[in-house]
Amino acid sequence: MLRRIGILAVAALATACLTGTPPATAEEGPEQIPNGTFDSTTDPWWHTANLNFELTDGRLCSDIPGGTTNPWDAIIGVNDIPLVQDETYAFSFFATASPGKVARAYVQLPTDPYTQYVAAAPELSVSGNTYSYTFTSPVDLPNAQVVFQLGGSATAWRFCVDNVSLKGGAPPDIYTPDTGPRVRVNQVAYLPKGPKNATVVTDATEALPWQLKNSAGTVVANGTTTPRGVDSSSAQNVHSIDFGSYTKAGTGYTLTADGETSRPFDIKPDSYADLKLDALKFFYTQRSGIAIDDALRPGYGRPAGHVDVAPNQGDKNVPCQPGVCDYTLDVSGGWYDAGDHGKYVVNGGISVAQLMSEFERTKNAATAKPVGSLNIPESGDDVPDILDEARWEQEFLLKMQRPDGMAHHKIHDENWTGLPLLPHLDPQKRELHPVSTAATLNLAATAAQAARVFAPYDAAFSAKNLAAAKKAWAAAKAHPNLLASPSDGVGGGTYDDANVSDEFYWAAAELYITTGEQEFKDYVLASPLHTADIWNTGAMDWGNVAALGRLDLATVPNALPGRDDVRASVVAGADKYLGILKAHPYGLPYNAASYDWGSNSIVVNNMVVMATAYDITGDVKYRDGVLQGIDYIFGRNALNQSYVTGYGEVASKNQHSRWYAHSLDTSLPNPPRGTLSGGPNSSIQDPVAQAKLTGCVAQFCYIDDIGSWATNELTINWNAPMSWIAAFIADQGDGTVKAPASCAVTYTTHGSWPQGFTTQVTLKNTGTKAIDGWSLKWSFLGGQKVEHSWSAKFSQQGATVTAANETYNKKIQPGQSVTFGFNGQGAPQANPAPDLFTLNGAACSG
Repeated sequence: MLRRIGILAVAALATACLTGTPPATAEEGPEQIPNGTFDSTTDPWWHTANLNFELTDGRLCSDIPGGTTNPWDAIIGVNDIPLVQDETYAFSFFATASPGKVARAYVQLPTDPYTQYVAAAPELSVSGNTYSYTFTSPVDLPNAQVVFQLGGSATAWRFCVDNVSLKGGAPPDIYTPDTGPRVRVNQVAYLPKGPKNATVVTDATEALPWQLKNSAGTVVANGTTTPRGVDSSSAQNVHSIDFGSYTKAGTGYTLTADGETSRPFDIKPDSYADLKLDALKFFYTQRSGIAIDDALRPGYGRPAGHVDVAPNQGDKNVPCQPGVCDYTLDVSGGWYDAGDHGKYVVNGGISVAQLMSEFERTKNAATAKPVGSLNIPESGDDVPDILDEARWEQEFLLKMQRPDGMAHHKIHDENWTGLPLLPHLDPQKRELHPVSTAATLNLAATAAQAARVFAPYDAAFSAKNLAAAKKAWAAAKAHPNLLASPSDGVGGGTYDDANVSDEFYWAAAELYITTGEQEFKDYVLASPLHTADIWNTGAMDWGNVAALGRLDLATVPNALPGRDDVRASVVAGADKYLGILKAHPYGLPYNAASYDWGSNSIVVNNMVVMATAYDITGDVKYRDGVLQGIDYIFGRNALNQSYVTGYGEVASKNQHSRWYAHSLDTSLPNPPRGTLSGGPNSSIQDPVAQAKLTGCVAQFCYIDDIGSWATNELTINWNAPMSWIAAFIADQGDGTVKAPASCAVTYTTHGSWPQGFTTQVTLKNTGTKAIDGWSLKWSFLGGQKVEHSWSAKFSQQGATVTAANETYNKKIQPGQSVTFGFNGQGAPQANPAPDLFTLNGAACSG
């Protein structure tokens, strides 16, 4: 208030000097709170039935009972507060708590969805404090409501409040993010043998000197910046720094340029090994229908959510919305989609598909390595943990299918819930929403993929998925235009999609890869999407899934005619994103003038395309594109912050969530390490973003506030590609490119029958030195198994086979070959020749 009055007074005084009139003074707007001082009465304030009012020392006081569940179980409020659109208000109050407690204070819409224009969670003390907040109303509203939500405490306490005030005419709350030093780097790490780039925000137009310093402050490299002009995504004049020639590993490096020193970073080969696991561990704490074990995730333990234990109404016997169906389904389990309690087939579809694709990459990419233990309840069984986690969601998707093959689009609460709210405390009615073609095709695609990846571990589950996939495909063909309603957004997101041709293409691609059947091959080849340029601003998201089919056709072994063209099209997409990255002053493969909701996931998914091109071609420029693109996520951006919780000196930690809600309730945690925030969103749809970010430029349209669901949400479909890319980067070691082995493999299946097949393998030495001892590895598509072999020692784990030399054929001279073979047990699926063979850990040519 003082700053604005001062500015107005200066302006008025200048006018007085010119006109001779006395200066005017700025005035506050009228008080909007009736009886906020409680001098003699509590009227017109109200309370819930479990409270009472007392006037004590001129304050309104109330004894708050213990044993309530939710904040809104005990409320004190006042109604009919007028708000004027675009007016800025000062909201303040004095409050005490005995003993100290966290309360919630809201200025809000008085009816569902209870949109909050101020959402505060002050920590009240026994002695008391005055709390002040400024907000600009986004609406004209004659009947806003001021409420104090005081429930949720296990023990009783006493609340007192006084001097509640709401006045217009306040100075706008101008939000200025703390962007720290003007030198922007990847705050996590650069690989020693990988690219290393940074961005400097500066007014200078000529090149500037820069210095790289180690943790002791010693200059270890130097050079000059490259001016890049004004970056349209940030409206900043920037320079680039390339210090990739420095390769010595270490911690605590900094870059200095233009009088500024960056935040610290490492140059290390192993810095992404933890993220590879953490990004996947996120999914365990998103699980519905199971208690989260605090011993497995210290600080994140909680009771099972939505398992028919009061106050939950549960997911084991869920009815449809009124008028939609006359049955109930058990749709327990699965992952909570985001920071709410909804579960959506289309968002779950892309998420579980990318986890399964991350696993399939370990079978088909030369640099890929197994994921390892995720420390989940299933750890230690015979199934890779990444597949155990994927199965938790896939089983839920199967439950969403009704007997005719169609799948329900989503299941969530009847109405939106407030924050915070742990899943097991959600009291709302749960409802199935109508079936949709998009959901049905998502199920067809993921179930087809699950049929092949689970085949080596659980034949029955594989068969169940394949049957569900084919049934869903037939149902979708019979009902190709059952679209989710764009108005079905009460209690959960709509996830509406007006074009499902891409879902048909994706489902057909997965069904063809798994089965090899003519129907699906014909559909893929006839689809216009098969040859279309699908590489848009964003390669893929839940509503645009053609790329999922294209990528799997390119990387998972199959016999599709023209497959070389499919692989070339992926490389062409990677070239497009690589070109965008090189042109961008901040080095990211995203060139939108207006940033989309979940822009960070778009950046990461575009990197998945570049990483896939590297797996296909071995051309290091695509790998380096990924290594440069990830810098944006970890701090080389306009806000100079990492968007992944727990990674980087300044990182997102207040993502929108009902149970990772530490900023609202200090007894709750922040999101777990490895959680990706949605990132800048130019549309700023939520009240927090609208109050703080109006007029923002692209990269600045973000705030790390739990109330900003438009810019700071967490979701399963953002962490899925994050985990895929984290694994890819971790698998590159220190960035050294491993030379391929000097060998060629011929893999010939001479005969097959319903229960088996016979294959002969020839391994040729194409180098100039003898191979003295060999171990050749490859993976089957699905559940095939080696049963009887000759001329090599065979072992098999899951779908992966290792054939090692016998004593007599240990040495292979240059230009010479060894031949061996086996009889295999067939699987009720396709049996293509593998794409990848590795000799002693290095890739052979096919």
